[in-house]
Amino acid sequence: MPASASTDAASDGASSTPSGSPPDTALVLVNLGTPDAPTPAGVRRYLGEFLSDRRVVGLPRWFWLPLLHLVVLPLRAKAVAHKYASIWMRGEDGGSPLAVYTRRLAWAVQNELPQLRVIDAMRYGSPSLAMRLRQLHEAGVRRALVLPLYPQYSTTTTASVDDVLAREHALPTRLVEDYHLDAGWLDAVADSIRSYRADNGAGEHLLFSFHGLPQRLIDEGDPYQRHCIAGARAIAHRLDLPDDAWSVSYQSRFGRDRWLEPGTQQTLHALAARGVRKVDVVAPGFAVDCIETLEEVAMMLAQDLAAHGGTLRYIPCLNDTRPHALALAGIARHELKNWI
Repeated sequence: MPASASTDAASDGASSTPSGSPPDTALVLVNLGTPDAPTPAGVRRYLGEFLSDRRVVGLPRWFWLPLLHLVVLPLRAKAVAHKYASIWMRGEDGGSPLAVYTRRLAWAVQNELPQLRVIDAMRYGSPSLAMRLRQLHEAGVRRALVLPLYPQYSTTTTASVDDVLAREHALPTRLVEDYHLDAGWLDAVADSIRSYRADNGAGEHLLFSFHGLPQRLIDEGDPYQRHCIAGARAIAHRLDLPDDAWSVSYQSRFGRDRWLEPGTQQTLHALAARGVRKVDVVAPGFAVDCIETLEEVAMMLAQDLAAHGGTLRYIPCLNDTRPHALALAGIARHELKNWI
């Protein structure tokens, strides 16, 4: 779905109620964000906003912001742009996979919820959540259910979306804080793994790889790790996997803090050392495929494991599949029933 089409959906009304009038309630699917182009300039704009958020980097502003703009971004922008270029989707509906799949997912959910107005938004970058809320208000929408596409709650992600809602007063909003144990979502993830293995054969081990967090945040009470483990266990239970057939790890480390253990790369190395030659990797912390799944896991970590004598088979995210849309639609119906 081109960005312009998504904007039109917000301003012109992508759906209507059975009576023909525009919906007065919207569902906003919020993802993290992505550069607008796989270029150093595009990456610098995006990472500049993302890494300036106190929720993401909690260092003192007087220290961190000069370091970010004078050292980190100049050094990292070119390399990160190269990574984005390696996964960039081409064609009329091309772009960053995270943006493309999030727009398509909003379309798919819209098909399941014709009584609502369903749109996509980004916490960082474009289209921004703040802009979307203002567009909805201008279009006559009376309330918005905001669903961050983070199944597990974290102060670094979901709470940052809530920060935007606290600043914006265009219309009443309700936030879905997490859905890591939602039955529909768990079934959709389990079915995607089951389908992949039916088509390709089962690997010797299933690794659930989640985005990492600094350990200090968990020590301060962030429930993210607890949500990751609970969701992975529920999915493994649906697949009837014994405890030694699956495990949880954490990827995408940044900075010098101690991060959640075990790391995904270290776990893959340990599996290879034990003689496990074929590892299936799924990333249920990501609603749609993005640089962390397509470049980091499916390319970089796959190459690294191959050098250690193993084979990594990446199982795609739910993306814009109908089971994913049905699961999110079910979550929205439940939340709206409790709200309105």
